[in-house]
Amino acid sequence: MTPTVPVVHLWDWLPAAFDPVLILIAVWLGWKADQFGKILVAAIAALGLSALVSWLVSRAGLPWIAPVRADGLTLFPVRFIAALIWAGAAFAASRLIRR
Repeated sequence: MTPTVPVVHLWDWLPAAFDPVLILIAVWLGWKADQFGKILVAAIAALGLSALVSWLVSRAGLPWIAPVRADGLTLFPVRFIAALIWAGAAFAASRLIRR
């Protein structure tokens, strides 16, 4: 018996990138960052807190845009790259406005 490999489509990845907690934390920390290197820290914090909130909401049985559960895709790399993009965009926007 050969194991089956789950097929991952683009529409499986998008909810992980548009998790509202991830966006909120990444944008807020990216906006407050005073150095470009802090974008990485903002992305890690956004990833960790959004995964924790998503897991707690999923554990409570409530629907969530990007649930974290044992039987589903967690997509941590997608979440991290999305957090980097959101934090970087907020950092760039804050720098443009401060000029």
